[in-house]
Amino acid sequence: MHTQNINTTFFTDQLNRKVVLPHAPKRIISLVPSQTELLFDLGLDGEVVGITKFCIHPETWFKTKTRIGGTKNLNFEKIKSLQPDLIIGNKEENEEQQVKQLMNEYPVWMSDIKTFEDALNMIESIGDLVNRKSKAIEIKNQIENNFSQLKLKAKSQKPKAIYCIWYNPIMVAASGTFIDSMLYHCGFENTFANLQRYPSINYDDLKNANPDVILLSSEPFPFKQKHIDELQLICPGAKIMLVDGEYFSWYGSRLINAPAYFEKVRNELTQIKI
Repeated sequence: MHTQNINTTFFTDQLNRKVVLPHAPKRIISLVPSQTELLFDLGLDGEVVGITKFCIHPETWFKTKTRIGGTKNLNFEKIKSLQPDLIIGNKEENEEQQVKQLMNEYPVWMSDIKTFEDALNMIESIGDLVNRKSKAIEIKNQIENNFSQLKLKAKSQKPKAIYCIWYNPIMVAASGTFIDSMLYHCGFENTFANLQRYPSINYDDLKNANPDVILLSSEPFPFKQKHIDELQLICPGAKIMLVDGEYFSWYGSRLINAPAYFEKVRNELTQIKI
């Protein structure tokens, strides 16, 4: 959403903050991997001058763009040297005090994404922000269309699922997370929807939850076959598989291909024998 003055444009970010841009941004820094990929798919290139060390897509940008640290460990000197006229971040992925420091010096637009709808709004808003509105709407419409087809194919009976993001301690995605929204669209019932955010659980919690499915994410913890074997002993009746965390937690243009991946996950789960 934005309003316009004679030479200055005012945008509202997802924290309901007013962001002032005197002109279309020409030197953008992205602090979030999924939003970096979105900027690429919006057709920007020379305008994006800095990304994080976790912004691995597209590979060409990862190899050639200046890296300004990690999502929660920003290098302020590098940021200063790039002279950005816009920085794009996210409430959950970036560290609050670091973002506040940036806000004192640069225009900073922040996303806050907990649902599928939040992601769609972010895509359109960033398109507006970087002067690529029509392309952003095209991406948004494609995502909505692909997800509506997925919904039509989803079974009425929803398997109870646990989505693990960390091990030792085991941490799961509960309600109030974008992953929870993706589990719903994927046709699963989140077993820990009664909890908030990313709670730690123990083996007894796992056993008592009696899930039909346990999904082990590829990020931020690199789950392996040995973790499947360990958890299978705790929940012998559950189907357990490794999944690509980018499709469950990246909320940019990667969502275009998420429905096809979710369908593949459901098909593979039907073939797992306990």
